[in-house]
Amino acid sequence: MTPGELAGVLGEPPVPEGTWEREAVYVSAAALRRRLPAGELAARVRELDGVAAVEVRGQGFLRIVLTEPVVDLEPVAVPFEPAWPDFPRTWDNPGFVVRYGHARACAVRRWAGQLGVPAGFRPEELSDRYHRRVLRVLAELPGRLAGREPGWESFLLRLALAYHDAHERAPAVPVGDEEPGPVHAARVRVADVVGKVLPGPDRL
Repeated sequence: MTPGELAGVLGEPPVPEGTWEREAVYVSAAALRRRLPAGELAARVRELDGVAAVEVRGQGFLRIVLTEPVVDLEPVAVPFEPAWPDFPRTWDNPGFVVRYGHARACAVRRWAGQLGVPAGFRPEELSDRYHRRVLRVLAELPGRLAGREPGWESFLLRLALAYHDAHERAPAVPVGDEEPGPVHAARVRVADVVGKVLPGPDRL
């Protein structure tokens, strides 16, 4: 199941909920907006692979729990680049934070090729809370692209900060004598997505 398939059944992108550190959850008011029986729509969502549970809440809100934290790995570039200054290059400057996040993600792709990290993506390998936070922020992208007030500046900054944490605390490439494996492949794929979403130069 992809987020696009889930949105196709719902008729609109669902909204991610929570931190995704323990479970990947979306919520949707599609049944209310489309004036459909919530139970019927929930049953259709349950048929999708990768959906662990669907709960109908209130007057028609759906709470959808995924088996793994899946996001769209072929994201559309954010159609906006904030006019943040390049300097000072400190953590107090959101322009630096975002551009450095892009540069770090690009560096990971280069290092992965040099160190022989295999290609592929298995979402179950992303069990660390840092990459799950990155996926949680990325999961907002379809809804923001479809919304009237996407709030790109705050989104890009939150994604960059989450990615910096993941980059530093759960490295995407092998460290020391560590052999490259599926967990590195999954983290490198996340870096690839982040690099496409965050604007900036490939090197700083």
